[in-house]
Amino acid sequence: MSADVQNQEPQTSQAAPKASPETPFHDLEHYVALPRLSGLVLSPDGSRLVTTVATLNGKGTEYGSALWEIDPSGDRPARRITRSAKGEAGAAFTANGDLFFTSARPDPEKPDEDPVTALWLLPRDGGEARVVQSRAGGVGTVLTARAADAAFLQASVLPGSSDEEDDEKRRKARKDGKVAAILHSGYPVRFWDADLGPDEPRLFAVERSSKEPEPGRPTTVDEGPALELRNLTPDIGGGLRFGETHVSPDGTTLYAAVLKPLAKADQRSELVAVDAATGARRTLLAEEGKDFFPGPASPDGRTLAVVVEPHTTPTESYRSELHLLDLESGELRRVAPDWDRQAHPHAWLPDGSALLVTADDAGRSPVFRIDQESAGVSRVTDDDATYSDVVVGPDASLAYALRSSYLFPPEAVRIDLASGDVTRLSNPVERPEIPGRLEEVTATAEDGTPLRAWLALPPGGEGTRHPLLLWIHGGPIGSWNAWTWRWNPWLMTAQGYAVLLPDPALSTGYGQDFIQRGWGRWGAEPFTDLMAITDAALERPDLDPERTAAMGGSFGGYMANWVAGHTDRFRAIVTHASLWALEGFGMTTDMAHYWAKEMDEAMQEAYSPHRSVGDIRTPMLVIHGDKDYRVPIGEGLRLWYELLSKSQLSIDESGRTPHRFLYFPDENHWILKPQHTKVWYGVVNAFLAQHVLGEERELPEELGL
Repeated sequence: MSADVQNQEPQTSQAAPKASPETPFHDLEHYVALPRLSGLVLSPDGSRLVTTVATLNGKGTEYGSALWEIDPSGDRPARRITRSAKGEAGAAFTANGDLFFTSARPDPEKPDEDPVTALWLLPRDGGEARVVQSRAGGVGTVLTARAADAAFLQASVLPGSSDEEDDEKRRKARKDGKVAAILHSGYPVRFWDADLGPDEPRLFAVERSSKEPEPGRPTTVDEGPALELRNLTPDIGGGLRFGETHVSPDGTTLYAAVLKPLAKADQRSELVAVDAATGARRTLLAEEGKDFFPGPASPDGRTLAVVVEPHTTPTESYRSELHLLDLESGELRRVAPDWDRQAHPHAWLPDGSALLVTADDAGRSPVFRIDQESAGVSRVTDDDATYSDVVVGPDASLAYALRSSYLFPPEAVRIDLASGDVTRLSNPVERPEIPGRLEEVTATAEDGTPLRAWLALPPGGEGTRHPLLLWIHGGPIGSWNAWTWRWNPWLMTAQGYAVLLPDPALSTGYGQDFIQRGWGRWGAEPFTDLMAITDAALERPDLDPERTAAMGGSFGGYMANWVAGHTDRFRAIVTHASLWALEGFGMTTDMAHYWAKEMDEAMQEAYSPHRSVGDIRTPMLVIHGDKDYRVPIGEGLRLWYELLSKSQLSIDESGRTPHRFLYFPDENHWILKPQHTKVWYGVVNAFLAQHVLGEERELPEELGL
């Protein structure tokens, strides 16, 4: 495997570049200011790559995004191609090489209008970007055809609106009247941190305007034709709220996942085809007890990649299966049924002979190639990284992707599809210096199942013994396999901790049986796996078994709560956005219909952490955001009250307790505001220092304490 000298591939037990006394991870101000890449699109001729870079604003209170162009050959440095205070996102190339994007920056030709998120176009030959479509409700995702002059976008309308003019009038009336009420007749009513409604998403065709230009209106040679929107799905209701949509290469058909409401507040996702010329819809795949999600269509338009997810039950775990749909015959066939991984389809080779996918695999997420005829699977990339946003060049020899690992954040790379060699391109951002090294730990579960984890270690000479933090991932269907800006272990190694990142039962990348063994048994195998891998790590001479703590968010927070009630081996527990009382969570979360399929009464009775509150004798730091709809704030409030009233470390007669509750009134399931990220880590570090290190540290000044 080749790599540039200054950017070596991440390998197991490989040391990162030697850290200087101070790195960005030693200073939270520096850390939150690090630029962050996301998304990658390639022009049809393969000459231009575009990514989005988020940077911190001057006040340090939010991130703004801009589009950057990356040279696919790696010869020229990256260059910024958009700039505004409002930022830009949603890049999509047209077939002729123009670039669509979305932005809420003001239209220079209409400076007096209130800006909304509009559709902008940046000509392929350069020049200034211009607004090509603006509407009162804004625009969302932009979709383009690979081989045709066809563009589409998703945008929301008030369901009672007869046309765009009526929609604008209704929105203005709600705004002027300060009306926020929403009347629902179905489920769900909110998602993550968003209240659903009153508007609903629709698919629009972006077309040249049929209106005659104003008489006498002066034009310039660089002015493009006016564009207008045609609603393709006026009667689809809320069916497009969560599903993904793909466009056929010739631009004649859109393939969308559409939610169908079912009895007893349940739902399923059906696969439909929308005719771009007429808006006519036909259902391609619909089956009781299954969800269907479209992937990309083959270059000849005959085959569609489809992800099929059978509905779970209290005894049947989550599954994700890749299929190919013959669009002419309707035949649906499972791809590589003996390959025990969950594939995410990204892109076809130009001749349609193979499909490139990624899949979690033992703490990594490589790129794989699946042959269309034989369905044979071969691994393309052979490093320890995780890949996303995979796109293929026009000559089929090269692909491009974003790559990350625990040694570096996402970066754009070029992949030689014949050799598997990966080359880091000239990115907009350099890799930050890492304060430590990354190794791998293995163990054996109680039932004999092999276990593994990443271990981030701080620098230290011979004889040094580091305190250990056990970090438990969320999901629970997931894996510690990619860089994360929110739970970043290097911020803790900079404080002297070693951080263990295990994949217990329910994790992806180890086969379906590995998920099944923990399904509906959250406090059983997932818990014993975590303890087994922690025991294995603590056999190392460079870790201190007397100074340990456990931390987790979401499902990881559930496990942190479970750990607190079932062992006192840790000196401290940090639980973020955590499930506490399962019977309350199951009915109040935003996706109750999903969790109800696993959380039957027997599971709630056997594995709800709140039932063991009387056994908790470890100091706990509870963290929750009020705008969290996935794990509602009621979980954090009940956990906090019961810790103070029922745990072994409840409030004493003098009104003191070692427990703490860090509450964010305006954050959701994640802590997204940079100033709150600093508070989060500052409070966590002070709490851990007190209970794990026996040190007193000052709390963040921003708390006003």
